[in-house]
Amino acid sequence: MRLQMHAVKFTADQSLLDFIQAKLDKLDTFHDRIISGEVFLRLEGADSNKVKEKIVEVRLLLPGKELFVKEHDKSFESATDRVMDVLKDKLVRFKQKRNDISSPAIAEAKTRVDAEDEVYEADEL
Repeated sequence: MRLQMHAVKFTADQSLLDFIQAKLDKLDTFHDRIISGEVFLRLEGADSNKVKEKIVEVRLLLPGKELFVKEHDKSFESATDRVMDVLKDKLVRFKQKRNDISSPAIAEAKTRVDAEDEVYEADEL
């Protein structure tokens, strides 16, 4: 997956960026059609020279959908873990909705197609 990483008002260490990239690459196992993603790393309270919390924001682009998750914690690594948990749930729910065979519209279309097949079989006799 192609990711763009942005560290807002600070310079992020390469090992942190590699950690986040490795974690988010695992999302491909939950949904195989992720187009791209953006990661924003922010420091809460950076203006007052005392950093309170670290914020990780992730935006994923899927065909027909955009997922956004924002989490904060004491470290970027733990915030990334929390983001991963939420994104896993969202991706699984999105994929289930897309593939849900029991949805009313799909069930109705399926019965119409079945009814048309029966009409053709009766005409052939």
